[in-house]
Amino acid sequence: MMQQRNDLLAAAADFVDSGTFEADLARLVAYPTESSTPEGRVALKSYLDDIIEPAFLALGCTVARHDSWRGGLNSFLVATRHEGADLPTVLCYGHADVVDGQDAGWTGGRSPWTLSAEGDRWYGRGSADNKGQHWINIVALRLLLERRGSLGFNLVFLLEGAEEIGSPDLAEFAAEHRSDLQADVFIGSDGPRLAAGSPTVFLGARGGVSFDLVADLRAGSYHSGNWGGLLRNPATTISAAVASLVDGHGIIRLPELLPTGIPESVAGALELIDLVPNPGDPATDPGWGDGSLSPAERLYAWNTLEVLALGAGNPDKPVNAIPGSARASLQLRFVPGTDTAGLEAAVRRHLDAAGFTMVDVSMGMSFPASRLDPDNPWVAWATGSLAATTGSRPVVLPNIGGSLPSFVFADVLGLPTIWIPHSHPGCQQHAPDEHLLAAVAREGLQLACGLFHDLAAAATPLGMAATESARSAP
Repeated sequence: MMQQRNDLLAAAADFVDSGTFEADLARLVAYPTESSTPEGRVALKSYLDDIIEPAFLALGCTVARHDSWRGGLNSFLVATRHEGADLPTVLCYGHADVVDGQDAGWTGGRSPWTLSAEGDRWYGRGSADNKGQHWINIVALRLLLERRGSLGFNLVFLLEGAEEIGSPDLAEFAAEHRSDLQADVFIGSDGPRLAAGSPTVFLGARGGVSFDLVADLRAGSYHSGNWGGLLRNPATTISAAVASLVDGHGIIRLPELLPTGIPESVAGALELIDLVPNPGDPATDPGWGDGSLSPAERLYAWNTLEVLALGAGNPDKPVNAIPGSARASLQLRFVPGTDTAGLEAAVRRHLDAAGFTMVDVSMGMSFPASRLDPDNPWVAWATGSLAATTGSRPVVLPNIGGSLPSFVFADVLGLPTIWIPHSHPGCQQHAPDEHLLAAVAREGLQLACGLFHDLAAAATPLGMAATESARSAP
């Protein structure tokens, strides 16, 4: 069994070293699958037709397509390979869409739709987010099947086509197709590692909810000399309203915007995390945020209230006038244990009590938080597998600071969620010059091969016990 595993890891390394993976990635990147444009959604269909569906059929999967599900913006592909009722089932996930290409912004005349290799970097839109990542997992399944003749477990692989615009209808699709998506564990690959050289397992994602504060007090502006001291200034009012929610050092002042606490298992996992800036990262501000928490706790286990935009008048060409209106756009990034259902009412009560009855609260987009308990048995299994491949313990994050639709798999489907990213923080996803590191892809393919090999070797009770544990967790 150990020799088979070693042979599989060698085959994974050769798949990258031979140039085969790079050639595959070039084909994937060539499809401009922008989820924000009609043309991109046409390209998405071609990507599924030409690349993804044939890849799963070659794995002996049955493939169900749900293009433009219910006439909406999202499309879903579900590939299934069933090998035995007594075997564990894994649900894998990826997204086939990408953000806008931003063609004019790429350095040196690069095209987002043509893979270009420069040193260890493979440049191209979707190379890191998410085509390169889900292709790593598909190739790992192929290599395992070629060497074993079977996977040794049951597979369900879900690809969606609109993650970059908020995964519309994903939760509803999962709920309606619950029986098709049943599994013992969820394994997905998206987002970055903690650092390029640090294989990482994360167990969920922070949620987010956006809202605007608006003081629309009068039509037009009035001379600041003739009316100053008589007319309420909406810019001053909005600034003070924001400061009553989060102070000038990033401390949230409204208790209803905070979580109930940090679970011991989460705090224990974060004690092992040392946030070292990656090359190109900005220097962090030591005086920002709750100083009673470690940097890792502030990022992964606590809430932040960020001002995304703040505006009144014309800052590029101010005039001597009191503006008539002002607006601030805020976003709460939150962890499980936060009562977001009562957020609007809590903010409204707070502003009224502070004398800001003239400030309107307008709620925007929201997405839930989720987190698998780091003590869940599947976490120990996954980290053990990655350690067996690399020879060192991987980083375990209870959740990432950003957002992914992890709640769909954790809460809608009730699965233990294991995310193993195959990218790095400096990959420039969502920006020009997005790239995948060849070294990370090589190691990622080995990690995926080792993980799937170990899933085939795992006893069925592991999966059943861990799943029941996850479903019974609060």
